[in-house]
Amino acid sequence: MANTLRSYSHVLSLALEPWAMTRPMVATIAHVLAHHLAGRPLDLSSLERSEPVALQVMPAPTAAPAQGAAIVPIHGVIGPRMSAFSDISGGATFEQAKQDVRKALAHAGVGTIVLDIDSCGGSVLGASEFAHFLLQAREQKPIIACGNFTMASAAYWVGACATEVVWAPSAMGGSIGVYSIHEDLTTMLADLGVKLTYIAAGKWKVDSIDGTALTAEGAARLKGHVDAHYTRFVTDVATGRKVTADAVRNGFGEGAVVNADDALALGMIDRIETLDETLARIAATAPSPTAAPIGAVDPPASLPAATSQEPSPATDQERARVSREMATAFLGLG
Repeated sequence: MANTLRSYSHVLSLALEPWAMTRPMVATIAHVLAHHLAGRPLDLSSLERSEPVALQVMPAPTAAPAQGAAIVPIHGVIGPRMSAFSDISGGATFEQAKQDVRKALAHAGVGTIVLDIDSCGGSVLGASEFAHFLLQAREQKPIIACGNFTMASAAYWVGACATEVVWAPSAMGGSIGVYSIHEDLTTMLADLGVKLTYIAAGKWKVDSIDGTALTAEGAARLKGHVDAHYTRFVTDVATGRKVTADAVRNGFGEGAVVNADDALALGMIDRIETLDETLARIAATAPSPTAAPIGAVDPPASLPAATSQEPSPATDQERARVSREMATAFLGLG
């Protein structure tokens, strides 16, 4: 229970930062934050826990597997080191996704990297850095971002930086924008008989802090933060899609969530097809399983070096096992 409360506290602290996320999810975060500030208990038992989805190989809808395809899952709320979301709702982290992509880059048996994205977005913190990592990585191997079935806000931010963007027919996404929340709970707290007193140093340290009234100066600073993150968002998407920033600002939904047909018409995606269809397309164009060598290689020099936490190179026995079971669909599990 103590670990759960610490995790939940981490979620609440993240709610104070700007988000690139769909409105319903931000409303949920605001609701949690309001309960926390009002001193009302949170029913943690209602939060379903799910295991994080690991790097995987998914077969195409044919008799043969999708040769040379590394599947990197990005599911749920995404952010930097968000252990609380990972523990509670199975959310994704930029760090884990980067590690998975790096593993796939480092093995000759993987020809194409597929980002299996189903996310309403998440924190702006770390999004631009991961987007830039993908822009470098796609120079080494093709990366296909599959909207399966939501690729919104921060999830589109990073997905747009893949070599190709594909959405399922029923997929939704876009929502190119950033916003923060400020909860003025003064009236509610007064009704509850609660008065907040802040003891602080620094002129603006507690100006317009959540739970208090928002001042003009506080609103201006919050807007400045939001605008700065939005500019990075737009710039990264424009780079990834090879269009101008104005085209993104004025023609990619202008902050709205769009469907797959509209996204294709607007140039936000390259094609409409399911994840299985994408894997089948990769399998149809991949080289023969016996032609691609199996084994670990060093990551490309242009990318950040792997961390010491990554697995060591595979043994000969492990290489042989993987070769027999998965042909060239090797994902660096050694």
